[in-house]
Amino acid sequence: MAHSSDEATILSGVNAEFIAGLYARWLDDPAGVDDSWAAFFADLKDDSHTLLRELSGASWTPPHMAQYRPANGELAARPSATAPPLSPSVSGVMATPRSFAEALANPEIKAALDRTLAAIWLIRSYRVRGHLEADLDPLQMAEREDHPDLRYQTYGLSEADLDKPVYLAGVMGLETATLRQVLEVLRETYCGTIGVEYMHIQDLDKRRWVEQRAEASRNKTYLNETQKRRVLERLIEAETFERFLDRKYVGTKRFGLDGGEAMVAGLTAILRAGTEVGVGEVVIGMSHRGRLNVLANVLHKPYELIFSEFQGGAHYAGDVQGSGDVKYHLGTSTDREFDGKKLHISLSANPSHLEAVDPVVLGKVRAKQAQWKDSERAKVMGIVIHGDAAFAGQGLVAETLDLSGLKGYEVGGTIHFIINNQIGFTTAPKQQRSSPYCSDVAKGVQAPIFHVNGDDPEAVVHVCRMAVEYRQRFGSDVVIDMFCYRRHGHNEGDEPTFTQPLMYKQIATHKPVTKVYGQRLVAEGLVAESDLEGLVSAFEDRLNQAFDAAVNYRPNRADWLEGAWSKMKPPADGPRRGRTGVDISELRAIGRQLTTPPHRLNVHRNIRRQLDAKHRAIDEGAPIDWALGEALAFGTLVREGVTVRLSGQDSGRGTFSHRHSVLVDQETEEKFVPLNNLQGATGVFEVVDSPLSEAGVLGFEYGFTLADPGALVLWEAQFGDFANGAQVIIDQFISAGEAKWLRMSGLVMLLPHGYEGQGPEHSSARLERFLQLCAEDNMQVVNCTTPANFFHVLRRQMHRDFRKPLIVMTPKSLLRHRRAVSTLDDMGPDSTFHRVLFGGTSEDTPGNEKTRRVVLCSGKVYYDLLAEQEKRETGDILILRLEQLYPFPDDVLRDVFAKCSKAEIIWCQEEPRNMGAWTFVAPLIEETALAVDHTMPRPRYVGRAAAAAPATGLLSRHNKEQATLVSEALS
Repeated sequence: MAHSSDEATILSGVNAEFIAGLYARWLDDPAGVDDSWAAFFADLKDDSHTLLRELSGASWTPPHMAQYRPANGELAARPSATAPPLSPSVSGVMATPRSFAEALANPEIKAALDRTLAAIWLIRSYRVRGHLEADLDPLQMAEREDHPDLRYQTYGLSEADLDKPVYLAGVMGLETATLRQVLEVLRETYCGTIGVEYMHIQDLDKRRWVEQRAEASRNKTYLNETQKRRVLERLIEAETFERFLDRKYVGTKRFGLDGGEAMVAGLTAILRAGTEVGVGEVVIGMSHRGRLNVLANVLHKPYELIFSEFQGGAHYAGDVQGSGDVKYHLGTSTDREFDGKKLHISLSANPSHLEAVDPVVLGKVRAKQAQWKDSERAKVMGIVIHGDAAFAGQGLVAETLDLSGLKGYEVGGTIHFIINNQIGFTTAPKQQRSSPYCSDVAKGVQAPIFHVNGDDPEAVVHVCRMAVEYRQRFGSDVVIDMFCYRRHGHNEGDEPTFTQPLMYKQIATHKPVTKVYGQRLVAEGLVAESDLEGLVSAFEDRLNQAFDAAVNYRPNRADWLEGAWSKMKPPADGPRRGRTGVDISELRAIGRQLTTPPHRLNVHRNIRRQLDAKHRAIDEGAPIDWALGEALAFGTLVREGVTVRLSGQDSGRGTFSHRHSVLVDQETEEKFVPLNNLQGATGVFEVVDSPLSEAGVLGFEYGFTLADPGALVLWEAQFGDFANGAQVIIDQFISAGEAKWLRMSGLVMLLPHGYEGQGPEHSSARLERFLQLCAEDNMQVVNCTTPANFFHVLRRQMHRDFRKPLIVMTPKSLLRHRRAVSTLDDMGPDSTFHRVLFGGTSEDTPGNEKTRRVVLCSGKVYYDLLAEQEKRETGDILILRLEQLYPFPDDVLRDVFAKCSKAEIIWCQEEPRNMGAWTFVAPLIEETALAVDHTMPRPRYVGRAAAAAPATGLLSRHNKEQATLVSEALS
């Protein structure tokens, strides 16, 4: 390390305690020290100031951890904001010379000072890089870097200095020690089976807390005999369970935990520690590795049920609704008790798409914290369990981490546990990532990272308890990176020696962690060899009994409509409109409040004009536009006590500057949310401008809906096209979650869609993809063309006794279209959502024998068709808008087709032929027409030709295409 002349002066001639005291005095009062010292401190460079601040803060002062570790051994709860600082400043400075000359005149003093300052730099280097030489790999195959920053010779010291004293003034709990003793403490603390990364954290309190917590205990946990026996029992359960499955179901995929069994002990330690600090509920998310073990030995899912699932569950398959899923994707929930304290635990169902469940867990935690009224976010905690390759490789990890400190998404910190097998399927770490550790992405949110050797279960328990303490104290994310191995291949039918022969030769002879730890306890005299055998034998007997009972096992119940969902029911057939109309007086009262900002608020003049116009519309019965219709839907729900949560990129204002749900004072930037200032409202409106993330935010909102059916939760894409970035969440959770896992969701997706000549990436919300996913009444897809229909479809989400995802193709040009308007009467009593709307000259009596053509369409193109029809004055053409595309409104169309039995049926759309709704609706239209013996049941397509891109980027070509399809539909 190179130093300037100032730094060199410090290193060569100033005692740490001496200068720390003077520096602290100078910071307090620059005139309180000699002028030469004052000038010296004032001229120091930034790095030296950093060093001296650390020294004057007394990095560690005994008694160690007294304020964090109560006498009863329980964890301390999160402190108040007025808690005392972590470390007191050095008090009392030894008698000091008044100049450098006096301090340096004595060679013996100078040598001692040199050693002391070198030791201080060495300690700092171990805090930064000690983890690089930690004993982390159980297989001892990983390259352990010999880092020069951790060698005392780097700091000008020699072997002759090892047994000479250095003066540390409480640093690491040492007053005076030899350099050899300092090195022993450093190696024990930072280079044992735990490696800590925390010096990247900019928050001084957080950084010092981790430092002190590690150094006080020398990074060890001190378990009593009962606690050690608990750890041993968890290991035996985890290992014996995997061996039992391997023996009973040879070659069957289970993605076992073999090699990482210490995770079960660590996860149990997290849960126990959580109850000690007031956590009442935990939500867990994880992919497949070790999932069955967690279900069985952490959440206590009955072994009989698990074995029954291995056997196919044929004896009760007829009782299971939906498609079901493979056993290593399923979730469950349970209540456990630790030392008399109850804890509710749920494991979220997940697909094989690694890390996709991460933001879902955060959304569930956020919703549950609201249900608990947990404003401190300390009672409900999230745990996400990762694989090493996935943590480094999947972008959703970074998106999820990014949510951790954002006000609209924060959950008080998440504990991330990485099962680090040191391999991804067949890919070695050097081919997986460009960073030293799989956990390095977490440094972006300054999370502390505890690397730990999975063959030292007590170390695993230690870092797990530290993680809970840190999360509860600071409300921030924390990462546990447990190095272990994978005894079998990627799955139990895989042959790993094809690609990693050396690793698997080592694994074949490596003792399981149960044996490693068991022998350790035998050596400590805590258990006998016969005790170990007895524990294993007793647990095997328990598994055998469960295996025999699995043949006739029947689950007591399906738990999908319990708790917060107890008022929900499976949906019935039919229109399922719900009661969505609202008294006109109520609509007027809400509308007036929404359009009347406080006098103190200096609203932008353009927005003031918009508000005034909306206010007049409410008072005078003028047409209601899209934005006001939406605001009235939200306002009526909030008045009824519903929580409305809307998030997305720029959702507060609206991408098209139409919503303005948050008014900003032009002088002070004070924010005012009209929907949260409605008289008599008992609900809450929360609008969040999201980070530039689709998958992470959509997953979060989906997770929120899983936990709270009483909230209207909406995610809005900036443009509907951008939903592409969240396709995994759409495909695996939103469209299939109820079928696979019996989990309802009422999530609303608002996707701006419409062809206005804005090019391939700003036209299509990919309606065809959502329709392709539609089956088995799994979700709703609508393309509303009036504010009233949008008003009703939003309210319908909350005024029915079931929940379904709602996909809304929202407009762009129709936001301000003079004909895309409604009246208050359209939202008043007895009004409702219409799945099909009729237009043109036959509005009152849709269709008759004289009708020559029925043009079916959806969305904005209707207004183009209507304008052209009015020009041509064609009265024998009936234009129908399908406002709801799924569930398909065949009952309404049957009536129309029966009246127009000889009319040609056309489907007109703006999208290219291979996109949009055509391929979905064509067979359904034909089936419906055939059902009433229509003479021409097969519809004809009118629209753009098939294309690779969703739209042209040339406005002139767009206009020509649009005019052509409109003309053809009406010719």
